[in-house]
Amino acid sequence: MVVVAYDDAELLDIACVTSTLATANDRGADPPYAVRLLSPGGRPVTCRPGLHLDVHGALERSVGEIDTLVVAGGYGHERAAADDVLLAHVRRLARDARRVASVCTGASVLAAAGLLDGRRATTHWHFAGDLARAHPAVTVDPDPIFVRDGAVATSAGVTSALDLTLSFVEEDHGPALARRVARSLVTYLQRPGTQAQMSVHVAAPPPANDLVRTVVDHVAGHLDDDLGAAALAGRVGVSERHLTRLFRAHLGRSPAEHVRRARTEAAAHLLATTDLPLPRVAARCGFGTTETLRTAFLRAYGRTPTEHRRAFVTSR
Repeated sequence: MVVVAYDDAELLDIACVTSTLATANDRGADPPYAVRLLSPGGRPVTCRPGLHLDVHGALERSVGEIDTLVVAGGYGHERAAADDVLLAHVRRLARDARRVASVCTGASVLAAAGLLDGRRATTHWHFAGDLARAHPAVTVDPDPIFVRDGAVATSAGVTSALDLTLSFVEEDHGPALARRVARSLVTYLQRPGTQAQMSVHVAAPPPANDLVRTVVDHVAGHLDDDLGAAALAGRVGVSERHLTRLFRAHLGRSPAEHVRRARTEAAAHLLATTDLPLPRVAARCGFGTTETLRTAFLRAYGRTPTEHRRAFVTSR
């Protein structure tokens, strides 16, 4: 297992991978993982805030078969993605690896190396737009915690590397070991919000527009009310058309899309943290019927509410 680091790589990006694999070894991984942290020139890397991290060797001197190649992210990802020598060796090692992966903004390095062309990928939500604009051949999805597209995997921001690495442990050694590792790390085997990097309420700063912020706050506190476009527009004294323009300008989605997303995420939280029956979850979050809730979950998360709850329960 080779992890690629560089100056200004994020220490958590690295540690989430290496500590998870080390814990898997402690808990009985057979065969155990042999983890090597490599950097250009084999030089120690500086991580924020000024921490110096020794590595096992030089990226360019790594030869022989490797199983999995993981590229870390961090504030130095742009320099790394512009380093032709680093990219050449990432391509070389990826060519024969069984799996290739990135953490957070490490996706920009894989993309610059041409390893994401024609694939679906994710990265930290804050940098997803930049990745999509810089690499139009990559289908960037900013929502998932991680994406597996064939032999290539990309993960979202920072601690999503835990989710991705645990999925590798489960793939390699089975769910029992993965569950033991998750318990040791006091984390979820599959976190409740697996399909969404961030809640709609915290993924971005509050809208700068006072009117939009008023509507957003009302939606968050009144999910079971009438939240149709006409009702929301009437509440703030503007036309539906004007409200839609403001929402698209400040949030990038329509009022209806925002309401559906807020209701779905609230339902996901209730399903993960309570034993409320589905009809009560649906009613409390404004869906009305369990079928409407089910449809929303399939559209947003690709699984049913029952599957979502089961995944949370089995990960504890």
